[in-house]
Amino acid sequence: MSLAEVVIQDGETLEGALRRFKRKVQQEDIIKEIKRHSYYLKPGEKKRVKAALARKRNRKRKPREIE
Repeated sequence: MSLAEVVIQDGETLEGALRRFKRKVQQEDIIKEIKRHSYYLKPGEKKRVKAALARKRNRKRKPREIE
């Protein structure tokens, strides 16, 4: 896992550098990766969660297909 790094450029404010850092962290999905590794799921539980997310996506997609 790589760490996001931002070098403050000449004349750049701290707020600007912080904004660039936040954008870089979001683009690299670092937060999502940390949340995914923050607790252990058994293989069976992982399958159930994946199936539940697929059902949720399909429910959202159904109304659009009808129109």
